[in-house]
Amino acid sequence: MGIIIKSDREIDIMRQAGRIVAIVLEILSKQAKPGIKTRELDVIAARELERLGGKPSFKGYRGFPAHLCVSVNDEIVHGIPGERVLNEGDIVSLDLGTVFMGFQGDAAVTVGVGSISPEARRLIETTEAALKAGIAAARSKARLGDVSAAIQDYAESRGYSVVREYTGHGIGREMHEEPQVPNVGTPGTGPVLKKGMALALEPMVNSGGWHTRIADDRWTVLTADGSLSAHFEHTIAITDDEAEVLTSLKEGVYA
Repeated sequence: MGIIIKSDREIDIMRQAGRIVAIVLEILSKQAKPGIKTRELDVIAARELERLGGKPSFKGYRGFPAHLCVSVNDEIVHGIPGERVLNEGDIVSLDLGTVFMGFQGDAAVTVGVGSISPEARRLIETTEAALKAGIAAARSKARLGDVSAAIQDYAESRGYSVVREYTGHGIGREMHEEPQVPNVGTPGTGPVLKKGMALALEPMVNSGGWHTRIADDRWTVLTADGSLSAHFEHTIAITDDEAEVLTSLKEGVYA
């Protein structure tokens, strides 16, 4: 079932790792403006991680070539930064992980580039709210299916589809640990959550169907039908009450 946080020191280190991720994502969110190239966002991520004392989780992971995943419009996850220029009206998902003192932090946010359509805004808001629904369901003695179902029910009740092939995950000393955390599920099923477990919840929600395809770069995941997709993620720690969000800031994007 992955890591169980066993001491105040370990949870404090994970908080620090999470805070580094949150700070960098807030900086990146403000820089995601019309005219910027996605590789420039990766340069900023690398610089800010180093400034804050974090090491990149993604660069070199299974051969991934960048510090940051940048996924635009119909790209769901794992977009490789490059020469693509962000345009007014795009939506862009920014996914970042770091290692700090041997522990991982992982989070993602989707933002609009300049002025975006009401439909795109609603998709972003729904995906973020679906993540919050999952977090609210994640507590000691609940089952993993309760978390998955909360995410799915929220998104689908608003007319969207939830990606099935890619999931959240346990997290701790490794970026991906057991258990997998699907974004679809049945309440009352799956493993029982225990106090001290660390999970990364990350709904990926599409405005069209839930099917996906892989780009020629063998990394970027896109919607099969070309519809828009949004992605939000937080690293959380299970408690007796509502889970503690470790990748949060008191002010800004993750308030």
